[in-house]
Amino acid sequence: MVLRTEDDTRAFAAKLAAHPQLANAFIELHGDLGAGKTTLVRHLLRALGVQGRVKSPTYAVVEPHEVPGMSIWHFDFFRFNDPREWEDAGFRDIFAGDGLKLAEWPEKAEGLLPRADLVIRIEMQSDESRNVTLLAQTPLGQELLQ
Repeated sequence: MVLRTEDDTRAFAAKLAAHPQLANAFIELHGDLGAGKTTLVRHLLRALGVQGRVKSPTYAVVEPHEVPGMSIWHFDFFRFNDPREWEDAGFRDIFAGDGLKLAEWPEKAEGLLPRADLVIRIEMQSDESRNVTLLAQTPLGQELLQ
């Protein structure tokens, strides 16, 4: 799929947000710096009803959000370097519990994360569009692709 504009990204996020099974999914987002991972997450959170400022968790590693009937955890593992932080911060408990988990830079926490339901790869193109590849890795991921 090609996302040519931010409106395309917003529409894709809204379509994903409308899926009833999203509430307990784990989605990995892959892409270079500036590819649009955080922009996609921001539009997804807005489509789910998150109000107020949506900031990147680059320094905090995780930003929690709540909407009626759903907990959302937005992770950015870009600066994640110490596997002990995984236990100390309670990430194992977050991933074991209910809620939508969105992880940017998941490769930085490789070996600690569970298998993602859905992998989203975003690649910038020379014309500023984004090529988006979706990969389902679980039955829930397959449902999300429907």
